[in-house]
Amino acid sequence: MKLYIKNMVCIRCQMVVKAELEKIGLPYTYVKIGEADIIGNVESEQLKQLGLALKKSGLLLMDDKKSILVEKIKSAIIELVHYTEEQIKVNLSDFLSEKLNYDYTYLANLFSEVKGITIEKFYLTHKIEKVKELIVYDELNLTEIAYKMHYSSVAHLSNQFKKFTGLTPSHFKKLKNKRRDTLEDV
Repeated sequence: MKLYIKNMVCIRCQMVVKAELEKIGLPYTYVKIGEADIIGNVESEQLKQLGLALKKSGLLLMDDKKSILVEKIKSAIIELVHYTEEQIKVNLSDFLSEKLNYDYTYLANLFSEVKGITIEKFYLTHKIEKVKELIVYDELNLTEIAYKMHYSSVAHLSNQFKKFTGLTPSHFKKLKNKRRDTLEDV
């Protein structure tokens, strides 16, 4: 049985879900961003108990098909931007259509309707957050960051960064309190 979990955007979220499943005694085959696969059936009382436990950590069990699909879109983008080093071989629309087995137009319309922003803007916002993270860590220069994040050039990265943040990457780097959003807030 698959469970779909809203606001599950990081490795720590996965650890929380695993711990709660183990506390309740629900065996699972995997827990990944946005979902968990439970072995066998889950009793309604166990599901209720899990839902309450996850809610304390800001996670929510979902059962609405549209919400689940929107969370799958979000999870696919978050994994792509934050946890995958390789660049997708196709454009984002084809990638999402293949991964989720839905027509991209349907996915885009549903996402915009539910989230109030386009898939493309959500994707770019996450790319910029990842760029901010890399700037804050100060381990890579801007050329290396542009390459790592699959920008065609440093100029392209800088223009997009300024469009989204109002700052150039170098100005952002000079700020004392670097402003980054948590993945849950993006």
